[in-house]
Amino acid sequence: MKQSVSITALILTAVFWAYLQSAPAKAQAGADNSGNAATSLAAKRAEHLRHGINLSDWLMASGNPPAIKKQHFDAAITDRDLALIRAMGFDHVRLCIDPTPMFQRGHADQIPPEYAGYLDTAVKMIVAHGLAVEMDIHASEKFKEELSTNDVLAEQFTDFWRGLAEHFANTDPNLVFFEILNEPELRDRYRWYGIETEVANAIRQAAPQHTIIAAGARWSDDDDLVFMDPLRDGNVIYNFHFYESHIFTHQGATWSENYFHFLKDVPYPSTPENVQAAAMEVPDRAQRLAVIRYGMDRWDARRIDADITQVADWANHWGVPVICNEFGVYRKNADPGDRAAWIHDVRTSLEAHGIGWAMWDYDGGFGVVTRPGRQAVPDPMTIKALGLTVPNTIQ
Repeated sequence: MKQSVSITALILTAVFWAYLQSAPAKAQAGADNSGNAATSLAAKRAEHLRHGINLSDWLMASGNPPAIKKQHFDAAITDRDLALIRAMGFDHVRLCIDPTPMFQRGHADQIPPEYAGYLDTAVKMIVAHGLAVEMDIHASEKFKEELSTNDVLAEQFTDFWRGLAEHFANTDPNLVFFEILNEPELRDRYRWYGIETEVANAIRQAAPQHTIIAAGARWSDDDDLVFMDPLRDGNVIYNFHFYESHIFTHQGATWSENYFHFLKDVPYPSTPENVQAAAMEVPDRAQRLAVIRYGMDRWDARRIDADITQVADWANHWGVPVICNEFGVYRKNADPGDRAAWIHDVRTSLEAHGIGWAMWDYDGGFGVVTRPGRQAVPDPMTIKALGLTVPNTIQ
C-alpha cells in the first residue's frame, strides 16, 4: 500500500512538472486565450508599421498648468504635412501624446472632452491620409519618476489607459495601435514588467480587438527589450529604440549626458584615428576616454547589425513581432553625410531582419524635413538614406 501511494505521488509529481514545463511554451508563443492566432494577428498588423515617422510636437502640452493649446494644435501638423508624409513613402506615424493635461487623478479613466477631441481629430486626420497610427503615451520625466515609486499613480495610469482604450475601441484595429508608454525610465525592470502587464490587461478589457505595443524598462533600448519575457497576451507588438552610439547620434545635445554638448564633428563610421579631434573637444579626461572608445569600437554597419541581430534573435526565440519606433541623429553638430550613412545603416539592418521602423523625427532637431519658413521642406539626403522617395511639391 505504501508503495502504491509512492508510485501515485511520483506520477502526480511528473504530471505537475510536465505542466510547468508546458507553461513557458505558451508564453513563448505569445499565447493567451486566443493562442497562436493572436500572435499571428499581431504579426499581420505589424505589416502596417514598416516605414514610419514620429510626430513629436503635435500633442505635447505647454504652459503652467500644462495644456494643449488650440492655436498650436491647428498649426503644428496640418493636412499638408500628412499628405507630404504619405508622399514620401511613410506608411504610419507615431503620435506622441502628452498625458499630463488629460490625466485626472482620482478618476483617471475619464478623459476630459476637450482633450479627447484633440485626439479624435488627430487620429481621424492621420487615418484619412491612408496612414496607420501608433498612439504613444509620451509622458514627462517627472511623471515617469513618480511612476517608479508611487503605487497609486501606477493604478491610476492603468485606469487612464482603460479609459483611453475604451474611447478608441471602435476605431479600425488594423490602423490604430496602443503604445503603453514611451521610454518608461524605470530602472527597476521587474516593477515596470508588473505595471506594463496590468496596463495591457486593462487595455484588453476595454478594446479586445486592438493591438498593444509594449517595450522594456528604462529607455526602451535593445538590452531593455531582450531582458523581457513576452506578456501573457498574444496580440502584442514589441518595440525598442536604437541610438547607438549616443556619442555620435546625440553630439551637441543639451538634454542627455552633460558632456555631449561639447561634442561636434564626431565621425561615423568610427576608427581609433578619426575620433581624436572630436575627443580633444571634451575637457574631462574620463569623458574624453568614452569618445576614444567609440573610435576603438569601430562603429559601422557591421557593428550596428550586431546589436540589432540580438533583438531579432529575441523575437525569433519567442515567436513575436518587433518594431523599432525610434532611431535618428541630432542634426546640430553632425556631419550631414555621416548622419545619412548612420541612418542608412540602421534602416537597412532593420529591414534585413524584417523589423519595421519609425524614424525620430518629422521636424525639429532630428527631422526628415526642415522648416526654413512655416512649410515643411523634405531633406533629400535623409529621405534617400531611408530608402524613400523625394516627392513632388505638395500644395
